[in-house]
Amino acid sequence: MAMSDPLGDMLTRIRNGQMANKSAIKAPASKLRANVLEVLRREGYIRGYETVDLGGGKMELNIQLKYHNGEPVIRELRRVSKPGRRIYAGVKELPKVYNGLGIAILSTPRGVLSDAEAREARVGGEVLCTVF
Repeated sequence: MAMSDPLGDMLTRIRNGQMANKSAIKAPASKLRANVLEVLRREGYIRGYETVDLGGGKMELNIQLKYHNGEPVIRELRRVSKPGRRIYAGVKELPKVYNGLGIAILSTPRGVLSDAEAREARVGGEVLCTVF
């Protein structure tokens, strides 16, 4: 059966892995997922990720989760734009998560960016998720 929200599935796997204090989790690979993970890595929310070829055209992402003093670095990970309801924001309407303490991840014409990078590049786009 086809998955209706692959990005939402990956975010749920990250949340569940952190609740279970896992050091790493696995998720099916896609370009969008890898781009979102790259933003999370750049912003310091995960230690890293790698793409593993399983053979037969299947790829998998191994995601290393990050903890600080035994607590997960990601306190809240929420999907904003869903398959049934897409949420778009112009450069002037980009959300500030917890007054700038968190980030919003956007899909823009310049690629997948954090809200700060999108403001700097002066582009808006689809608000994929928020992280705090």
